[in-house]
Amino acid sequence: MIMIDDIAYVRSGTADLETAVRFAVDVVGLEEIAREGGTAYLRADHRHHCLAFVEGAAGVLASGFVVRDEAVLAAAEIELEHAGCRVERGDADGARHRRVSDYLAFDDPWGNRIELVCGQTQVHRPLRFGRAAGIVEFGHLCVDAPDVREAYAFWSAHFNITISDWIGDAAALMRFDPVHHKLAVFKGVRPGLCHMNFQVESIDDVMRSWHVLERMGVEIEMGPGRHPQSTAVFLYFKGPEGLTYEYSWGVRRIEPDEDWRPRTFDPAEPDAIDLWAGPTQKPSTQFQVAATQARTAR
Repeated sequence: MIMIDDIAYVRSGTADLETAVRFAVDVVGLEEIAREGGTAYLRADHRHHCLAFVEGAAGVLASGFVVRDEAVLAAAEIELEHAGCRVERGDADGARHRRVSDYLAFDDPWGNRIELVCGQTQVHRPLRFGRAAGIVEFGHLCVDAPDVREAYAFWSAHFNITISDWIGDAAALMRFDPVHHKLAVFKGVRPGLCHMNFQVESIDDVMRSWHVLERMGVEIEMGPGRHPQSTAVFLYFKGPEGLTYEYSWGVRRIEPDEDWRPRTFDPAEPDAIDLWAGPTQKPSTQFQVAATQARTAR
């Protein structure tokens, strides 16, 4: 069993680095903490970065998760290879580029590139947010797979992943700590990143950003609304090159001693996605960059 401690980052390829960074800073509100050659690093909390834009083909390059140390990483390599995954062990230059001490990469059975890292660099000086959106942390990430039940079977068989709730066969909301979900899998025909989430300080931040984004002409994909599964008030919006961002507030916690039983919600019901019964649609996915192109990205 591979023990995940936290989410780490998203690495996203971009054909227009400046536009991607300006949106992340001026619209989403992240801090650009560093730039190295063709890579820009964006910060939202104690992590050195939660989002890295890499110049090249547009599309998600990898989603990263933190494990405790090199011993866990070495054991993960063996388990994933036994599971039939093609594992690539990172080198020193790649680790430095990711601001971690060590890492490995593998493709899940549906083609999503996943990176396991240890020793992720922490930065504890105050953030210099690009916009006062109320962001407090990088909250969760969501990938696509054609069968969410098979995806859950893979993650739960090899990782400390537990199902929190099902949205029919459309989504699996999963946890590895008390937060209702830090990893979700949505039904999609191609591998990719469905969205990345940022928790904000108050419901007022969600509602304020709704109006700010509308005035900026940003495409609101869904919300404001409240997810009945996690109780979170949400707002999804579309960035350049198909990268979807989400703000949310008020996420449910499921404590270890709680007798929690996963629930199933029918996506055909008007309040299955939004408790307030607003219009809903699946957020747009930033598709996975082909493996051959991803390997050329630093």
